[in-house]
Amino acid sequence: MEIAADNLRLFIERIERLEEEKRGIADDIKDVYGEAKANGYDTWAMREVIKLRKLETHVRQEREALLECYKDAIGLTPIETAIRNLADGGVTSIQIGNDPPIDFAPLRTKQSA
Repeated sequence: MEIAADNLRLFIERIERLEEEKRGIADDIKDVYGEAKANGYDTWAMREVIKLRKLETHVRQEREALLECYKDAIGLTPIETAIRNLADGGVTSIQIGNDPPIDFAPLRTKQSA
């Protein structure tokens, strides 16, 4: 039985050392996030990108497509939001990507007249 006890103690000591190393690595990661934040980076977005990079390409694409589908369904896409705001009178122009802004003010004036 003593051999089994010595063996068990060795396993436990190895696990304890690894746990200590894990805490050290976690502290290092926390420091890197703090450094990134101090340089103006959004750490939430960084964490999300890291999660995405861990996924296989096809899994990531499936999740992104499903998310876009859900966002479209409830009107959370930028164009849908802009159209809804335009209808409510809250937006007079929109800009999509690097294209020049589309001004809706003249259209509103024509509708009012």
